[in-house]
Formats: sequence, structure tokens, C-alpha cells
Amino acid sequence: MFQIPPNEAERIAALVSYGILDSDFEETFDRVTRIAANVFDVPIALISIVDGTRQWFKSKVGLEVRETPREISFCTHAILGSDVFVVSDARHDDRFVGNPLVTGSPNVRFYAGAPLINSKGYALGTMCVIDRQPRPTMDDRQRQILTDLAGIVVDLMESRRLKLRAERFGKE
Repeated sequence: MFQIPPNEAERIAALVSYGILDSDFEETFDRVTRIAANVFDVPIALISIVDGTRQWFKSKVGLEVRETPREISFCTHAILGSDVFVVSDARHDDRFVGNPLVTGSPNVRFYAGAPLINSKGYALGTMCVIDRQPRPTMDDRQRQILTDLAGIVVDLMESRRLKLRAERFGKE
């Protein structure tokens, strides 16, 4: 079983207010994901949104699936804190050693996820990078880059929400 943030109900309500879950891919989000994959030289980069039962990918590079169950997601652990969550080698981490994302495809070894924290302080998901090879860790510069990319994603989510509100208001 995974740990649930103490503000889970409020976090989910905030997430729903964005109207982002199960939306189409959008080029503005995909640009950020491509940049992350290139800057960190990883085969997988994701914008992951964590709801009550799953992690759903608003944008993805290098992964076929659009979502995975929350109980096996690395991002569920990342949203518990405010700093970049790093797993250098998932095969040697007690939390993930038997995880199907580690023991099978996509064969996660290295994971780094910066929480997508909105203005109210709710972690809605992560901007994460994944490698099939272990990596020693991330330096301060790399952590800052990933945190900055997560901040850009939150800004995009806020802009998207305002645009949807304006469209709804215009229809009324």
C-alpha cells in the first residue's frame, strides 16, 4: 500500500479543478517533456498527474502506456515531498525492488521526479525523468533544472485552467 498525503481530499479537489485528467495531448506540455528527455539524456520523460487510483500522463516521451496504477507509481512517492525525489537504482531500493515497472517493462532503474506544486501547495503530480540504467544521483544544478521544468508545467496548467474558465464564461 502507498502512503497518502494528509491533504489528499483537498489535493484531489484541486486536481479536478484543472480539468486536465484524460485530456488530449497538447504541444505546450509535450515541448517541456521533450526538453527534459534531451537535457537529462534519458529515454523516458513524463508529466505525470496523480489522482486517487492512478498516475496519468499528460505528456510522455519513450513510454507507450498512458497511465499506470497509483500503487506501483514512483510519482506517488514524489508527491509526498516538495523536493526532487531521486531513486538512483530501483533494483536496490526496498520500496521498488519488486515493482513491475522495475522487474519488467519499462525496466526503470533511475527515477527523478519534481512535484508539480500549485499555488495552494498541493502536489498534483510530477515532472519526471527515467533511465533504464542506474545513475549515481543528481547534482544541485540538475535538481534545479527539473524543479524549474515542473514550475513551467504548473504555469501551463494554470494557464490552461484560466482558458477553460474563460471559454465556459463565454458560453454562459
